[in-house]
Formats: sequence, C-alpha cells, structure tokens
Amino acid sequence: MTLFTKSDCTRCMELKNTFDLKALGIEIEKLDPDNAEALSHLAWHGLVEAARKHLPILVLDDCSSVTNYNEIRNHLAQEAQRTGIACVNLFV
Repeated sequence: MTLFTKSDCTRCMELKNTFDLKALGIEIEKLDPDNAEALSHLAWHGLVEAARKHLPILVLDDCSSVTNYNEIRNHLAQEAQRTGIACVNLFV
C-alpha cells in the first residue's frame, strides 16, 4: 500500500503519528514539486485531480484508492488490528 501525503497536511501527520505505517507495510510518498517520482506514481494511479482536492490518499494493494480521511483511518485501524500492530487509541 502507498500513502500519498504532503508536508503541510494536518491529517497526513495525524495518520503518521497514529499508525506505525512502516510496520503495516505502507510506503509513504510525499508530494512536492521536487519529488517527480511521487508525482509520477500519483499520475500512474490517475489520482492527480483527487490530490488537488484532498490528501492523504491511500492506494491499496489491488490499486484501488481511498480518499476519505475517515475511511483511510478506519482501514489502517483494521489492518493494525488484523496484524496485531499497536496504534494510538483513535477514539479518545
């Protein structure tokens, strides 16, 4: 899975601080003008317009994408629970 983020994205930071993304096997791709590879990968998935509207975006292993923050958070929480990887309590 790949999580597309950007530096000044509060929700992106919340996900990074809540979940051990590396342990979950999630690659983080930071979108910025200097990262042509990440921008190219985003375009390959056809998500450029979606990224203009909102981030983060989670691309799943089957190449489908999740663009709604709450759905991303829920998906990651389920994945963490399934794999036994701890995360910060989401409902505090």
